[in-house]
Amino acid sequence: MPSVRYTRDHEYVAVDGDMATVGITDYAQKTLGDVVFVELPAVGATFAGGDAAGVVESVKAASDVFAPVSGEVTAVNSALEKRPGDVNEEPLGKGWFYKLRLTNPGELDALMDEAAYEAFVKTLS
Repeated sequence: MPSVRYTRDHEYVAVDGDMATVGITDYAQKTLGDVVFVELPAVGATFAGGDAAGVVESVKAASDVFAPVSGEVTAVNSALEKRPGDVNEEPLGKGWFYKLRLTNPGELDALMDEAAYEAFVKTLS
């Protein structure tokens, strides 16, 4: 089962070995409202942790999606081009954005686990 870590920018990274699935959290999708467009990175693109790697647009706003950790994009969820609402329905499921091959797994240590992220979100309400 993948280990999930979270950023203060409300991205999640689900890690399984050296592969990571990236998307936005349930809190982020609720805050954004109905997602109407997702811009995904290109397969083969490389990012350092914190780099802008895509965009998510809703009826309320557009926001950058940042790479939580460094890596190379190995796959994108092209289904989101036709069904961006999948992000609202299952942000940690069929609403994932892209997959990375980790280049610096140690960066995961700087991210929050689920309990820490939930505590962080409570400070925002």
